[in-house]
Amino acid sequence: MKIQYKILTKKIPAFNMQELLVVLVIIGILILIALPNLMPIIAKTKALEAQNHLVHMYGLERNYFFMYSKYSNEFNAIDFLPEKTVKNGGTSNYEYQIVEASNNSFKAKAIAVTDFDGDGVFNVWEIDQNKNLKEVVKD
Repeated sequence: MKIQYKILTKKIPAFNMQELLVVLVIIGILILIALPNLMPIIAKTKALEAQNHLVHMYGLERNYFFMYSKYSNEFNAIDFLPEKTVKNGGTSNYEYQIVEASNNSFKAKAIAVTDFDGDGVFNVWEIDQNKNLKEVVKD
């Protein structure tokens, strides 16, 4: 007794490898075309980090001023803990520093550690005792 197996060969509609590669190449080209237009938006988004941290530092400096009638030039005194930068294995794109602190004024600065749009210019933001937040160097 011989058993015969009938193999059903039903074709399933699908894409072949060449078609998939062509689609991936087209998507890659579209991304390369769109990326330069998105770089300013990316830089603005990353600048929000500096703005938020500087406003937070302003609040901490004001609290210190109300307690001691002067501003501090030390992060520990105002309880500001800067995050590790991306250069040091952290997530922060900016380094923070208190440039000036006296009895009646202070100035803090945030300096970008990476060049967001690749033009060689690093973004810098400043804030003072009057909460004047300004972009000193635009990336």
